[in-house]
Amino acid sequence: MPAIVVMGVSGCGKTTLAAGLAAALGWTLLEGDSFHPPANIAKMRAAIPLDDADRAPWLAAIAAAMDARLGAGAGVVVACSALKRAYRAVLIGPRPEVVLIFLKGARATIAARLAARRGHYMPPGLLDSQLATLEEPDADEHPITLAVDPAPAAILAAALSALAERGIA
Repeated sequence: MPAIVVMGVSGCGKTTLAAGLAAALGWTLLEGDSFHPPANIAKMRAAIPLDDADRAPWLAAIAAAMDARLGAGAGVVVACSALKRAYRAVLIGPRPEVVLIFLKGARATIAARLAARRGHYMPPGLLDSQLATLEEPDADEHPITLAVDPAPAAILAAALSALAERGIA
């Protein structure tokens, strides 16, 4: 059973797309934010960017949850920033069944979304640090790259179409 990792900076629509994919495919949704330990959340609330040491146990926890679902024969969709190639290596690693979807958008578009978002611990001020950290996926990672500008339903339709082309949806 395959897995899908929906990646991109905060505010790009990862959770919305991942939830839509999970619902459409009947798979389990893993929201990466729910795996952050309290110390990471406290840093982000204080507008302090996470570093690699902060992210390592978080990524390991997501990968373990993915493995549990895949080991049980269940499809899984993960919403996770996965900003660096090294982070994606933890999530994809030896799992050839993982498909990467990268949500790409202009800073202004994403900043506007973050400014309008309520009830999330990630402050808009950390967007620039996320963009600076972002290593866009290379061709050898075989990403499906989707623009964040269309309406969520259109992005979901594009994702499902791209997955169908790969024999997944």
